[in-house]
Amino acid sequence: MKIAFVGKGGSGKTTLSSLFVRHLAASGAPVVAVDADINQHLGPALGLEETEAAALPAMGERLPLIKDYLRGSNARITSAETMIKTTPPGQGSRLLRIDETNPVYEACARPVELDGGTVRLMVTGPFTEADLGVACYHSKTGAVELCLNHLVDGPGEYVVVDMTAGSDSFASGLFTRFDITFLVAEPTRKGVSVYRQYKEYAQDFGVTLKVVGNKVQGQDDIDFLRAEVGDDLLVTVGHSDWVRAMEKGRPPRFELLEEVNRQSLSRLKTAADATYELRDWDRYTRQMVHFHLKNAASWGNTRTGEDLTEQVDAAFVLGESPLATA
Repeated sequence: MKIAFVGKGGSGKTTLSSLFVRHLAASGAPVVAVDADINQHLGPALGLEETEAAALPAMGERLPLIKDYLRGSNARITSAETMIKTTPPGQGSRLLRIDETNPVYEACARPVELDGGTVRLMVTGPFTEADLGVACYHSKTGAVELCLNHLVDGPGEYVVVDMTAGSDSFASGLFTRFDITFLVAEPTRKGVSVYRQYKEYAQDFGVTLKVVGNKVQGQDDIDFLRAEVGDDLLVTVGHSDWVRAMEKGRPPRFELLEEVNRQSLSRLKTAADATYELRDWDRYTRQMVHFHLKNAASWGNTRTGEDLTEQVDAAFVLGESPLATA
């Protein structure tokens, strides 16, 4: 299952995504955790020291390797240099699977030991001084989108992505790459403003969106969120001594997380698992192609000097039993 955590800056999306990753790992499920926010905080939230987190290999810096591997023998893609973030797979492309060993994971993923299990952690990489004035941070997250376009996952397998703050993922087709999106919102007007943007932008793309109310202090906060987001409100989370200890760098064993918060995480997993039956690989592939054609016309063709619409393999449908794979 592909799961995104989004929300405005400071909403607690990274904290909640890290708790969810821990919850999945404790269940023994295979998990790939991805920090797609250029403000790289997921590693420390999963218990890494700042120096360890800073040393994680950046996906953006290994983009040529990622492209070369995913391209495989796909004759429609003339070179790795002509692949852009939206390039879809086709006959001959290599696909990624969650519980496997491949050159992309070897180059970009690092194991993180958590209570009860190990997860793979991948990071886009921070925005560096060399990027200032010459690059857009979407060039960093492009590696994530490309990998998700080539990912085949099944039930009981999880990719959890801590997304960029706000509604910035709508600058590409990245927001359509998930089975479910958890929007973390505080019980304030600013807290629900991102929800309204997401709901509006995503309504035409079949995005499954659920709200996680965070920093909730009482029934009045719950009533406020319910009035603002309606049935999209899935769970609420309040104060946690466990989280406070984690933020100080001294997390207790995960089994000591407050029972009410453990129940909330279980509800998130149940909601994510339920979306498996809603999967529509045809639509998923069509949306991939839709955004590729838009990017090709707006900048990709000019940037690469080629007609990137020819990369589309109309006979190919991504899925657990794809019509064409390497």
